[in-house]
Amino acid sequence: MDEPRRARRLKLLASSGASGRVADEIVAYDELPYARGDEPASIPALPLPDEPLADAWRRYVHDAKTAGVFETLREHLVQLRFPVQAGISETDVYRQATRRGDVDAARAFTPGLVPHRPDAFDLTVPAAMAGGVPVLVIGDRRDFVQIVQALTCRNEPIDIPEAMGACLVKGLNNWSRVADHRARWTAHTGASDDAAWAAEFQRLIPQKASYQDRLVILSQGPYSATPASATGLTDEVWIDRSLAIRREHELTHYFTYRIFGSMRSHVVDELVADFVGLVRGVGEYRAGLALRFLGLEDFPRYRAGGRLEHYRGTLSSDAFEVVQALTVHAAHNLERLATAGLPAADDLEGLGRLTLALVTSTIEELSADDLPARAAEAWR
Repeated sequence: MDEPRRARRLKLLASSGASGRVADEIVAYDELPYARGDEPASIPALPLPDEPLADAWRRYVHDAKTAGVFETLREHLVQLRFPVQAGISETDVYRQATRRGDVDAARAFTPGLVPHRPDAFDLTVPAAMAGGVPVLVIGDRRDFVQIVQALTCRNEPIDIPEAMGACLVKGLNNWSRVADHRARWTAHTGASDDAAWAAEFQRLIPQKASYQDRLVILSQGPYSATPASATGLTDEVWIDRSLAIRREHELTHYFTYRIFGSMRSHVVDELVADFVGLVRGVGEYRAGLALRFLGLEDFPRYRAGGRLEHYRGTLSSDAFEVVQALTVHAAHNLERLATAGLPAADDLEGLGRLTLALVTSTIEELSADDLPARAAEAWR
């Protein structure tokens, strides 16, 4: 980290009552949010272009209108042709299907994964800062757990935390897209023998974007375990808005993943993702509600079990108390920013620039009085 920025951070921390060991601890906690130069050339064109997977998944969305979402997904994702069952990932049949694309091998496990409510699946490829990415909403919690186990746990019955309401699947081999590639290759070259395809397949393997998928899976339920009574909304309205917040929150994480190649479990990322979630999903940002999500609605009292403790890392009690105070200031700054004027909800370029400015800040920088002005300058 450059010395001027470190000095500014220490000064901000000192104004918050943190010095010495506690200040050093917080600086280390957020040493370098993300690596990005400040020169304009370092900011990519926004919104980001679609990845190769987007077109295939838009076809799946179209097909699902007649065949149903789950049946369409089972057609393309071989994992859904297997049940969730202890030890299944070690069977030869499962390995042949998932590693070699031998779909016929899955017939031994017919009917495969059976959903409790196949009518409660919804699939879209919404416009987002990160480009088009498939979003699968699952209305029944039991089905959400099954699908997450199938696509991220190799169909093994691994425990899924009750608090998990969303999952970003990465690196999912989609053998249906491999088959699509083979069909295009055959049409272009006229080659049809297995030896020629084997050579083409070896060439394809390093091009992971051509056959690996990323997918956001969402459950339904109150966002961040916040009851409707705390929002002033009816249960039905709050469930709908919770889904919108959760979707935009996860798409914001996906945006940072595409830009920087990583995602953090960190208070800054959560504040920013909730900010975008509320702005895009609900149309307004209220600091009180955002702090309720994190367990800070009665600051300086922290509600045990609030989300903030999941992002504490190794912070000492003294440092964690300072981070709580900084988080409260940051949330109110974000509300000031929202009140002063934001990019339109559908201005993905402006919102993307603003998100980059926020997510590359540290928690004490987000809490600084000049945050609204600095952030507004970044997107205009």
